[in-house]
Amino acid sequence: MDLLDNVIQPYAWGSRTALAELLGQPSPSAASQAELWLGAHPGGPSRVRRGSGVQTLLEAIRSSPERELGETVARRFGTELPFLLKVLAAETPLSLQTHPSLAQARDGYARENALGVPLGAPHRNYKDANHKPELICALTPFDALCGFRRADETLALLDSLGVAALEPLLAPLRASPDAQGVARLFESLMTLPREQRGPVVDAVVSACAAREERGGRFAAELRWGLRLGELYPGDPGVIGALLLNLVRLQPGEAIYLPAGNLHAYLKGVGVEIMANSDNVLRGGCTPKHVDVPELLRVLDFRCGPIGVVRPSSADDVEHVYATPTEEFRLSRIQLNPRVSLSPRRRGPEILLCTEGAAKLSIGRQVLELPRGASVFVSAADGVYTLEGDGVVFRATAGV
Repeated sequence: MDLLDNVIQPYAWGSRTALAELLGQPSPSAASQAELWLGAHPGGPSRVRRGSGVQTLLEAIRSSPERELGETVARRFGTELPFLLKVLAAETPLSLQTHPSLAQARDGYARENALGVPLGAPHRNYKDANHKPELICALTPFDALCGFRRADETLALLDSLGVAALEPLLAPLRASPDAQGVARLFESLMTLPREQRGPVVDAVVSACAAREERGGRFAAELRWGLRLGELYPGDPGVIGALLLNLVRLQPGEAIYLPAGNLHAYLKGVGVEIMANSDNVLRGGCTPKHVDVPELLRVLDFRCGPIGVVRPSSADDVEHVYATPTEEFRLSRIQLNPRVSLSPRRRGPEILLCTEGAAKLSIGRQVLELPRGASVFVSAADGVYTLEGDGVVFRATAGV
């Protein structure tokens, strides 16, 4: 087992306090800190000390995949750790985005390779050939837009704004108040001629400001529409965001996002786990590369509320967030001084302490895990014992 030295991604939307405080570093940090990556993704692999030297976890796994991953995981996923664990700290909203299915990712990656698009090019959509289903579990109250709202509710929200310039765009949804109508409305919004975007978005944002002040049914959604309009004036993604479910997670609650789900994390801190990929297709509300045609090609327009994932437990210690994904499984372990846990091993694991402190023991080897510390446990390490007083998130493969 190895203590991890992890990479922090300094994206502009991040916090200068959340990750610094988790890691016991000076706060506020000198620069924005958006994501703490724990894993073996080539874009930011964790580092481990092996023998007298330091190597990346990616190098360690590739040098001995069956030892590190175990026979079952290595047979299913080859020389790659199948999951990537993150701590995400959003101070301002992320982009309006989705992730491709496995087939779409493989096709897109091969297509861009054939076109000679460099892997590091800012206009590249597909950084790898993997899909990116993901689950995020809130550490603080966490706001997100996730999946298309029911068509009748979207009509009610947009009608409440009273914006005449929206009426031609709403005609397909009135004629077909279902997923097909939502798809036609969204496509019309996102492909508006450039000269029409500013006036329509400005009118909607002004209406959000006026309507939000009166409170009522959609006040929270309109407040976020106003905020996005302030950050991204003239961006049709601001109106597109009003078509999505607004979800507020309390600490310990989670949402699962399969391929094709349009979403935007708005504000909060959470533990996020995903298949080991960095493929993101953006539609707006970002200074980064936007590819609306490719976004429309992979989106899932099914409408309806988003279910909050709450953990199930066979005991009072480990609580599992169930998903249908083979690549990952996330659980939350609530430790107290009266109990210890020796879980059934599931191949490679990453453990992260987010509250209090924990102690990990295998035979005579003991690692202390204060708040913010993390450890990689290889498949070859065998059964361990976890004890302490705090909260530990456990990431494993789903197979």
